[in-house]
Amino acid sequence: MKIKLDYVWPFVGLAAVVFSIYLLSKELKGVEVGDVWQAIVARGPLAFGLCVASCLLAYAALAWYDRIALMHVGKKLSWLVVSVVSFTAYALGHNIGVSVLSSGVVRYRAYSRMGLTAGEVAIVTGFCAFTFAYGSIFLGGIVLTFEPNLISRLFAMPEGLAMTIGLAMLAFVALYQIGALLHFRPLKIGSFQIAYPKPGIAFRQLFAAPIEIIGAAAIIYFALPEANHPGYFVVLGIFLASFCAGLVSNAPGGIGVFEAVFLLAMPEVPKAEVLAALIVFRLLYLLIPLAMSCAVVLMTERQALVDAIGALFGRKAPAPQPSDD
Repeated sequence: MKIKLDYVWPFVGLAAVVFSIYLLSKELKGVEVGDVWQAIVARGPLAFGLCVASCLLAYAALAWYDRIALMHVGKKLSWLVVSVVSFTAYALGHNIGVSVLSSGVVRYRAYSRMGLTAGEVAIVTGFCAFTFAYGSIFLGGIVLTFEPNLISRLFAMPEGLAMTIGLAMLAFVALYQIGALLHFRPLKIGSFQIAYPKPGIAFRQLFAAPIEIIGAAAIIYFALPEANHPGYFVVLGIFLASFCAGLVSNAPGGIGVFEAVFLLAMPEVPKAEVLAALIVFRLLYLLIPLAMSCAVVLMTERQALVDAIGALFGRKAPAPQPSDD
């Protein structure tokens, strides 16, 4: 079954991309490329600088994910090493798709060289994924509890039901913190099991994930025009729905899915302006980090690449020359 699913998921991602492009083509009828470019330029250097600062905040929090996960498995590495590994893992994972697997490969290559076993790297990768999900549940619960009418932008749902879902999400967050504090037995949901970490680690998760999501959503918030601006809370709620939909779709970088949900949920802002803000987000949060992470991978894996190319052509890599010292 697992082998069959390995073949199915790529087609699921492809279908999501095709369907999203169809939705985007409908949403973007009448939108001129010149209007989008003008909207990007019109934001000015201050807004762009705030977008950059928000992106840096988000990636700093992502590095904190790895730091907390390493504490969970009892390993301590320097902040610089953790930051580089985390940045590379997430920059590639966000763009390639199937983030847990693609970022897990990067972490394994890096952390295994530093003494972590394959099992420990798997725990770190899974723990980071759970930290993001935990933060999404926490912020989603806040949004649905205090602004339940926001759900109407995407779904026809009674506000009372939306508020109930929000309170249930916050209850889950509280249960996790209490479970860690009182050393509860692992929480089992079907075949899925959540083992409570130490209280200090769970407490750090409570802040790390929301900071990352708040920073990422702020990129779009600052990139939107002042006219008809829906406010940060609305942007945060739509960002959570859009980003999670992109992850679930299995589409690389959530391409198409992310934009389609955002355009659908923000009808009060001109589509060219929304698209301009999303382009700024993709540039800062996805594309520039992708280019930088590729450079990091090439630098760290250059010897392995040389050996692989040599093996491919039936040549051995040259032996290292003795030093003159």
